[in-house]
Amino acid sequence: MLKAYRYRIYPNPEQSLLLTKSFGSVRWFYNYGLELTSNTYQETGKGLSRNDIIKLLPQLKKEYEWLKEPPSQILQQAALDLSSAFLNFFEGRARYPRFKNKHTKQSIRFPQGCHLTGSYLSLPKLKKVYCRVSRVPIGTLKSVTVSLTVTGEYYAACLYDDGQEKLNPSSEGKAIGIDVGLAHLAITSDGSKHGNPQYYRQYEKKLSIHQKRLSRKQKGSSNRNKAKIVIAKVHNKISRCRADFLHKLSRKLVDENQVIVVENLAIKGMVRNHKLAKSISDAGWGMFCTMLKYKAEWEGKTYLEIDRFFPSSKTCHVCLNQVSNLPLNIREWTCGKCKTHHDRDTNAAINIREEGLRILAGGHLATASGERVRPSKGTAFTRRFSMNEESPCM
Repeated sequence: MLKAYRYRIYPNPEQSLLLTKSFGSVRWFYNYGLELTSNTYQETGKGLSRNDIIKLLPQLKKEYEWLKEPPSQILQQAALDLSSAFLNFFEGRARYPRFKNKHTKQSIRFPQGCHLTGSYLSLPKLKKVYCRVSRVPIGTLKSVTVSLTVTGEYYAACLYDDGQEKLNPSSEGKAIGIDVGLAHLAITSDGSKHGNPQYYRQYEKKLSIHQKRLSRKQKGSSNRNKAKIVIAKVHNKISRCRADFLHKLSRKLVDENQVIVVENLAIKGMVRNHKLAKSISDAGWGMFCTMLKYKAEWEGKTYLEIDRFFPSSKTCHVCLNQVSNLPLNIREWTCGKCKTHHDRDTNAAINIREEGLRILAGGHLATASGERVRPSKGTAFTRRFSMNEESPCM
C-alpha cells in the first residue's frame, strides 16, 4: 500500500539556488512539450507520446546549456506528467493541460536515487538536505516530490510502499451516516453535531486589511511583492487550520465506525450560488470526504457515497413519508403522517445511513449493528427501490 509523508525541508543557499534552477527548467520543458504537442496535433491530427518528448532532451540540452544543471530524471518526469495530463483530459477526468506559471506553487519529482536517513533527505545533485521528520516512515521510498510554496517554504512529499496488501473493506460493525452542512460541518446519524470553525471568516478582516495595503503598492515594486507574500501567509494559515480540523474529525469518525455513508454532493455546482459560495468553500466538504475515504481504506473499513438526488432531508426516517417542499430555512419539521418531530439534519443523516446499508445489502432489506435499514411498513417509496421484488415485510 502506498502512503505519502510530507516533511518540511531546509535547503542551504546553494541547494536553494539549484532548486530554483530545477523548478524553472522543469516548468520550461513542460510548457515546451505542451506547446509542441498542441501544434503537432493541429497540423497532423496526432499528438506526441511521452517517449517522443523525452527524445527531444539531448538536442535541447545542446541548444540550452542551462538544461544540464538540474538532474536529468526530473525533466523526464515532466514529460511523464504531461502525458498523464493529456490522458486525464481524453478520459474526461480533467481539463486540457495548461501552461505552468512561475508565480504559483512550484514542484519537481525525483523518481529514484533518493534516501531518507535520520534528519537528512538525500536527493540527486542536491546531496543531503535537512528534513524535519515528524513521523518515521515505514516501507520503501519510491519517489520524492519537492515543492516550493508562494510563501517561500520548501516541502518534500515522500511516497513509501509499506509492502502490505490493500485490505478488503468489511461492513461488520457500527454504521453511521454523515450529513454535511454550514452551521454544523458534520451531523451524524447518532445525533452528534460537529461544529464548523469557519476559519476563513475568522481571518477575513485581517485578510481584507492586507489586501487593501497591497492595492496601494506600486505594480512591480519590491514592497508589492512583500505584500503579496504577507497575503499568501494568511491564506496558508487558513488552509492549514482547516486541514488540521478536518484531519482530526475524519480520524475520529473512522476510528469509531466501520461503515461510513455520505452524500455525493455536486460541490462544483453548489458554489455557483454567490450567496453561499464563500461559506461552502470555507467548509471544505470535498476535502473532508476525501480524508474519510482514504482513511477508511487504510483501516479496511467501508466508505460509501449515495446518490446526490436521494431525498434524505424530505423523507421521514420512521414511516418514509416524503414532503413535497422543505426550504433551507426550515431546520425542524413534523411528519404529517406519523407526527414524528424531526431535526432536519439528524433525519437526513439517518436516511443516508439506511440508504447506504440498503445498497450494501444489494438493494434488499438488511440489518447492521442491530438496526433495520428499511422500515417494515410498505410504502410507495420502498416499492420504488425494491426492484419489483416482493418484500418479506409487505
